[in-house]
Amino acid sequence: MKLAHVADLHLGRRLGGFSLIEDQRAILSQIADITVKEECSGIIIAGDIYDKTAPSAEAVRLFDRFLTRLSQEKLEVYIISGNHDSPERIDYASELMRDANIHICAEYDGTLHTIRREDEYGPLDICLLPFIKPSYVRGFYPDAHINSYTDMMRTILENSEIDRSKRCLLVCHQFITGASTCDSEYITVGTLDNIDADVFDGFDYVALGHIHGAQNPRKNIRYCGTPLKYSISEINHKKSVTIVDLKGKGDVTVSTVPLVPLRDLAEINGKYDEIMERSFYEKMSLDDFYHITLTDDEDIPGVIHKLRTVYKNIIQLDYDNNRTRKFSMVTSVKQTDKRTPMEMFSSLYEEQNGMPMTEEQRKYVSSLIEKIWGEEI
Repeated sequence: MKLAHVADLHLGRRLGGFSLIEDQRAILSQIADITVKEECSGIIIAGDIYDKTAPSAEAVRLFDRFLTRLSQEKLEVYIISGNHDSPERIDYASELMRDANIHICAEYDGTLHTIRREDEYGPLDICLLPFIKPSYVRGFYPDAHINSYTDMMRTILENSEIDRSKRCLLVCHQFITGASTCDSEYITVGTLDNIDADVFDGFDYVALGHIHGAQNPRKNIRYCGTPLKYSISEINHKKSVTIVDLKGKGDVTVSTVPLVPLRDLAEINGKYDEIMERSFYEKMSLDDFYHITLTDDEDIPGVIHKLRTVYKNIIQLDYDNNRTRKFSMVTSVKQTDKRTPMEMFSSLYEEQNGMPMTEEQRKYVSSLIEKIWGEEI
């Protein structure tokens, strides 16, 4: 049985204030096309369908159209909710959708939701486990010792009827020990939500959601990653659809098919005059999203508006120069410091910028101090 594996769609998400609805519409269409072209019998969506628990109307419509397309292609769909999702909203009309081979498990009810499918290699159990926390699971197993996320997962799997000596696949949305994270996902402080990969021993494949970079914490335990780049920390990610081909017990082949975004995310570093030269930006895809880092020593008034006359989709602007590098080494002024406010500000300015204030700047700061403190400088 061949299945496509995607996760963390985060429909309705914005990037640097820009709507991604059209980008997400295009990428969902690609995902459906790839699933059909690869001759998959179904598709796994491993949580975080939406970016918010109360998604926008356009995000809901987008997912509705995606499911409609998948159903029209006669694909089986396996969906769980993630930590960004509202289980109640994801679960809406799930019984009706089951008739269209769209299987949704949005809320854990004390049992491991399992769907059995048959192919030329025999039965395959597809287990759906939505995002959960130990505090919730303890209510179903009051006698179990659940002191960690690993304990929680082990308790659920050991109390299920799944026979891991036969073909089986698990879909879940959790953080597995050893996975590499990035800025656009939430991980509990101290990685208290880690789950040891050992608890999944016996599963032919574990289809994971939650981590935005595609990776394998262990063989056949895979995060497929997000279909789009959702933060600057994902700039170097290669987004794709994971294709998992399950044959006999233990005979699993995992491959990927690249996704091409409507608008990519890229970085530009350099001086303002250089990156605004036609010869420079003519080589760029100006519809893409950009993180721009200027290396000019002096601030440029209204620079973001000037840059956007060329690079219209700037999601973040930074400076990297003598001033910003020294700023990280600035020491705080002690309360016992006997210098005047003007002397302290002058010292701080020079430490940050690597140069003294001009006479015009001193006059301006002096007028502010007089206004605030009423002091004669």
